[in-house]
Amino acid sequence: MGMNYNIIATLGPASKNIKIWQQMFSFGVNAFRLNTSHLSLQDLNDWINRYLDFTQSMPESPVLVLDLQGSKWRLGEFSPVLLSEGQTVSLVLADSSQQADFLPVPHKDFFSAAAISNGELVLNDAKTRLKIESYSETLIKTRVIKGGILSSHKGITFSQCDARKEDLSEKDREIFETTRHLPFIHYAVSYVKDTIEMQRYRSIFGPDVYLISKLERQPAINEAVELAKYANELWVCRGDMGAELGIAEMARTVHDFSLNLSRFTIPVYLAGQVLEHMVDHASPTRSEMCFIYDSILNGYQGIVLSDEAAIGSYPLESCQAAAMFK
Repeated sequence: MGMNYNIIATLGPASKNIKIWQQMFSFGVNAFRLNTSHLSLQDLNDWINRYLDFTQSMPESPVLVLDLQGSKWRLGEFSPVLLSEGQTVSLVLADSSQQADFLPVPHKDFFSAAAISNGELVLNDAKTRLKIESYSETLIKTRVIKGGILSSHKGITFSQCDARKEDLSEKDREIFETTRHLPFIHYAVSYVKDTIEMQRYRSIFGPDVYLISKLERQPAINEAVELAKYANELWVCRGDMGAELGIAEMARTVHDFSLNLSRFTIPVYLAGQVLEHMVDHASPTRSEMCFIYDSILNGYQGIVLSDEAAIGSYPLESCQAAAMFK
């Protein structure tokens, strides 16, 4: 007998046409996700128009989750760069940059938070790390501790620092206003700090909108039961949680959280590198499959595929692997 759980597949360059969506759905995907932080408003409109065409062939329109940036800091626009250990790189208050050693960060509050940080920056789910050497209101000079390829719109934060402006961006608000009439749209809000912030979002979106809270920060995790009163669904997002808390503390936190899922009366999903190996490989690791199986047994009602389905080399195989226990 199969297990009962849902799969949300993120759409992106590797999964951008209707034929692939139809195959994903036939393999067991229940809903889809778009990370709006990587899309312009025109890009998003084009995706939604194609999605509307897709739904015409379906007896019932699958849910499309629009993942909003919320208070999450992200890099601006620049050409992809390879950062090497020991290299110096500067972060500048700007929407874009043409210089390889100047990374744009379009968030003023990011620069003001440098003074109260522990001096370490983590980027792209902590795959890249920088050490702060000096800072001002518009410029932070750093040295690369852990290098890697970096591209536009990747997440950036200070490790173990809770300073951040908790609010929706103007772009988030415009996305909501232009899509709220579509009945199949759900909204996921990134980097929710605590119950107070989630309550404010509920007042903004209204009582009838399906609202997902992404759990990535310690106060939100600590207050998850109370916070859940203002959400329709929770996502435990291990990627950004690992960047915020550190890998070891993230593992302990997810373990403890997973032992107490019976506390929640709304669905809880697991997200973040669920099948990360399949970004570059046609098969999952044994560890990944064991973790999916255990997670569903523990009470998670679904999983969210990210890079595996959006930018990976094997988006269809990733969906098949995720649905193996259905």
